[in-house]
Amino acid sequence: MPGVRVKAPGRICLFGDHQDYLELPIIACAINRYITITGTPNTTDYFEFDMPDLRVRFRKNTRAQHNSTLDIIAPEENASHNIHLDAALKVLSQYDCIANQGYTITITGDIPINAGLSSSSAVVVAWVQWMLSTLGCNQEITPLLVAKIAYQAEVVEQHSPGGKMDQYTSALGNIIYLETDRQSQVKHLGKDLNGLIIGVSGIPKDTIGLLGDLRGNALKAIAKIKKAHPSFELSQATLLEYEKYKSDLTSQELPFFYAAIQNHIITQEALVCFRETAINYKKLGQLMNAHHKVLKESLQITVPRIDAMIDAAIVAGAYGAKIVGSGGGGSICALSPKGKEEKIIQAIKKAGGQAAYVVKVSQGVYTL
Repeated sequence: MPGVRVKAPGRICLFGDHQDYLELPIIACAINRYITITGTPNTTDYFEFDMPDLRVRFRKNTRAQHNSTLDIIAPEENASHNIHLDAALKVLSQYDCIANQGYTITITGDIPINAGLSSSSAVVVAWVQWMLSTLGCNQEITPLLVAKIAYQAEVVEQHSPGGKMDQYTSALGNIIYLETDRQSQVKHLGKDLNGLIIGVSGIPKDTIGLLGDLRGNALKAIAKIKKAHPSFELSQATLLEYEKYKSDLTSQELPFFYAAIQNHIITQEALVCFRETAINYKKLGQLMNAHHKVLKESLQITVPRIDAMIDAAIVAGAYGAKIVGSGGGGSICALSPKGKEEKIIQAIKKAGGQAAYVVKVSQGVYTL
């Protein structure tokens, strides 16, 4: 019986960082950096996992898919992947996607780890796609179903502070506008965005800790406003509401309230750009800069090396640049005019970037 091979892309959040856990919309795109999962049947009762890039091996008894016990074969260097894969198995069993024999699973990739490009979510999306492609389930298999299951596994099942952006972008692919509320409405905004450059700082980000703190502070500030003004709706708020209600908040709460409103406004302006017949790259770059300013000054999620890389990209001619991911490290994304890509790449590296390269918009998860 031949094996099944699946590829899931990483992602860039273009607009809407730290908005999806507030159930506000985001604009993101999948990129041509991938997690690849190859699985073949074996003669055991185990999923035998091998992640050679991390030098990690572990296994799970297929007869115990419902529980959350993994047997570690080699030392763990990145336990999060193990936990995510196991959580996905648990959720998949709710869809009657259950193994009745063992498989040898190899997981490789070229998405930088812990760099704000959603390598972990791509692993989960690829794993869900592999399981569904191999074993089937009790309903029609679609990219939206893959996204839903991956989100359930990575966020809901594990009580994570994250939102829906990462799983939905990797599963659906291309450029999407995602309403991150319970309805999860998605609009595809196109397949091309020229001049995208990733700069990897080499500083690991602190996803869980940072997301938890920022989410908690933002929700606390918004709840306080909502209690004092029951008619307040964050999704409809403008800076007029910010000025009107800011006296109700402490100086510590105020930046989170401002960031929630201003980033939402910027995302809506970016949506207008994407809906135009031809993208205004200069305007899009200006909006990226404005978005980054809020992330840097209000949410304070940048570090000196990230700031230096962004400043260097702008000086080298980028239309705009911003931090990508939860913050505290990770990567940046710059939008380059045609012909200036190499100059910007070299400037990012000179400013301390561990790596920098052009990326293209990618399709979503697929089975080869």
